[in-house]
Amino acid sequence: MSTLLANDEQATGTAAGEPGHPPAAARASTRRGGGPSLERVTVNLSPRSVAALDSLVELTQETKTDSINKALQVYAYIQKLFHDGGALYVRSQVSSEPERLHIL
Repeated sequence: MSTLLANDEQATGTAAGEPGHPPAAARASTRRGGGPSLERVTVNLSPRSVAALDSLVELTQETKTDSINKALQVYAYIQKLFHDGGALYVRSQVSSEPERLHIL
């Protein structure tokens, strides 16, 4: 188990037309029961990513959709933090010193 240490900045998503965001023709949005607009996307996962997703679903008992949604939000937060000059440190239970997290 690791502990994440970071400041409270909010990450922002990308807008249509920005890198990493598909063109409008490639997106299918739906609206159900007055809830938030949902966007259906198709992704190709590497075997390593499939294993990570399966492990996460087993660990959290959440759906794959919920796990992917949360993972994307955390990744966006971390990237925004790094972009703004921040840093993120993790500390395992056995280590007393936090180590700086680097994402390649």
